[in-house]
Amino acid sequence: MMKQVATRVDEAVYEAFKGTSASLGTTPSDALRMFIYAFVEHRGFPYRVTTAQPMIESFSTEEDATEFATDLSLETLHATR
Repeated sequence: MMKQVATRVDEAVYEAFKGTSASLGTTPSDALRMFIYAFVEHRGFPYRVTTAQPMIESFSTEEDATEFATDLSLETLHATR
């Protein structure tokens, strides 16, 4: 038995998806089907999933934080002159 899968995306995103699918010689439906099979085969995303936000590292000492803030302030001051 086959099941239908549906989702909603912004029209511009869909048009880009449709165009990219066509340039690869496939359809949006087949591209989604390939993704689903790959997702199941890999037991998750078939590629590395990361966040676009940078990693935030804490300062090891208050002195390091103060030095960083001072250097950043001086760089900003010099850049605006």
